[in-house]
Amino acid sequence: MTKFEVAQFPARSDNFAVLVHDPASGATAAIDAPEADPIIDTLKARGWTLSHIFVTHKHFDHIEGIPALQAAYECEVIGPAASSAETGMYDRTVKDGDTFRWAGHEVRVMATPGHTLDHVSYHLPEEGLVFVGDTIFSLGCGRVIEGDHAMMWDSLKKLRVLPDDTQLYCGHEYTLANGKFALTIDPGNTALRERVAEVEKLRADGKPTLPTTIAQEKATNPFLRADDPGLMQQLGMAGAAPAKIFAEIRMRKDRF
Repeated sequence: MTKFEVAQFPARSDNFAVLVHDPASGATAAIDAPEADPIIDTLKARGWTLSHIFVTHKHFDHIEGIPALQAAYECEVIGPAASSAETGMYDRTVKDGDTFRWAGHEVRVMATPGHTLDHVSYHLPEEGLVFVGDTIFSLGCGRVIEGDHAMMWDSLKKLRVLPDDTQLYCGHEYTLANGKFALTIDPGNTALRERVAEVEKLRADGKPTLPTTIAQEKATNPFLRADDPGLMQQLGMAGAAPAKIFAEIRMRKDRF
């Protein structure tokens, strides 16, 4: 179980902002910066001082708050090397396979392109946490915008092999809509039906559906199961390459 304190709260229309605080050192990192005011308000309410921002990708709804947060806290911004020149916002850049120490703990950087070409995820193995931006959503995955379907499938596989109990934080509250779609792909999945019922109750009560876990997503998220023979059969694509199965599911979601 993590020794860190993690605060997750809404920003913009459907983004999540996330703060990770280490009580021992006082270090506090924001995972992306979708909107400055909610982040500043949460920092003040908890008595934390922002020391770092970990950027997953360049989209505006993940970096808009950076300038105001830098002005308020003089924090260090760490972001993907592939979009450093485009954004002009990063103090330090990272790429696939990099590791660095934050608050005395290891952070592993995983390139997870597909949604965007620059996308990275941050894995804190000692704490059992992974921050995946818009690569995985609970019961879903990000739209493939800059990459291709094979690239996105490879990114999902990299995340899927993390330990089952890893807590997964993503950038948006899309779970209910994702669940409705997932049931069209995998209607006989009991774990999925139970998860959708849980999500419906959480949303009716005004509660977030995140974080999730790697184990839960492996059991319920059709995008992580494109190499599952049963799902292939369900789609009428038995024997097809998993990347093609993934592409079919993603294209159906795009039209849903």
